[in-house]
Amino acid sequence: MRILPPQDFLAEVISSTEKIRQGAVFIYPTDTIYGIGCDATNEAAVQKIRQLKGRMDKPFSVIAPSEAWIRKYCVINDESWLRRLGEGITLILALKKGRINAVAPAVIAGSRNLGVRIPKHWISKFVSDYGKPIVTTSVNPAGMAYMTSKERGDPHILALVDFIIDEGEKTGRPSTIVDITGKEVKMIQR
Repeated sequence: MRILPPQDFLAEVISSTEKIRQGAVFIYPTDTIYGIGCDATNEAAVQKIRQLKGRMDKPFSVIAPSEAWIRKYCVINDESWLRRLGEGITLILALKKGRINAVAPAVIAGSRNLGVRIPKHWISKFVSDYGKPIVTTSVNPAGMAYMTSKERGDPHILALVDFIIDEGEKTGRPSTIVDITGKEVKMIQR
């Protein structure tokens, strides 16, 4: 495990990108809390996150590389919500018919819906440059407290990731989930 301060991360991206393409699992900051992620199209890497979290059946969300990617793969029932993606929310959207392969099967865990985020944070630029979605889920075993700093992270998870991008203490809360797949909008505070 390597711990990278955020100012060194963009330089490290050049050497880390290939590791991520090959299945690296890493911890990174967002606009809210720390997330654990990997290339969302890499089934083996997503399964590793499932094992680390002990979360085998609920879908994960992704940081989308762009609004264009979301439009290509997801059904958007209400355009106004797309403009709010940088406000600490995760949108739950239905995957378009024939587009279920937008992410590895382990990401959606049998669902036809996908949670998407584009945080108002530099991690979104990295994902955009990477060109593929990155899994975004809280850094914690299922049912335990989420990580707000590396000092408050689960030691087992911290020891088994490939690298950590340390941005210091995060004071946010997990994103609000906004499900717009049905006729009525459902908001879930976590």
